Amino acid sequence: MPDQIEPHTTPAQAPEANPASDEAASGAPAPDELAQARGERDDYYDRLLRQAAEFDNYRKRTERERREMARYAAGDLLEALLPVVDDFERALQVEAGPDAAAYREGVELIYKQVQDLLARRGVTPIEAVGKPFDPQFHQAITYEPSPGHAEGEVLEVVRRGYMLGDRLLRPAMVKVAKA
Repeated sequence: MPDQIEPHTTPAQAPEANPASDEAASGAPAPDELAQARGERDDYYDRLLRQAAEFDNYRKRTERERREMARYAAGDLLEALLPVVDDFERALQVEAGPDAAAYREGVELIYKQVQDLLARRGVTPIEAVGKPFDPQFHQAITYEPSPGHAEGEVLEVVRRGYMLGDRLLRPAMVKVAKA
């Protein structure tokens, strides 16, 4: 078999180089692709900055709303307490004399108003006397020997404790029996 001879080509006759295929072969992106990628990058960066600013504004707005709600909630409670304060002021203006029973009755009415107000707000007193000491609800201020009571039984409440629903507002200060 005769060998085939390849035709000789001169540089003028050589096929023209395709710049796209050369860049693809070298791994470098085309100038339009590079510009498009930079545009996308700038767009994503702009979106990121806007999202960060929106989130920061949201965080500030919710914090401000939370503070306002807490202030107004306290305002409602304080407004409900004002008639009780008025009644105490009137009770303090009364001269304690022969009408001591009437004075006591007035103070008891005010006390009942306060208890009713607390009950309407979901505040309940902690019943402690005669129950076992519970450090989650009671604060022991003293231990006293008491032969008629069990070890750790609450003997007396020095300061009443309160619950708001299932949350402890204030523990009861109690005296506890010691064997």
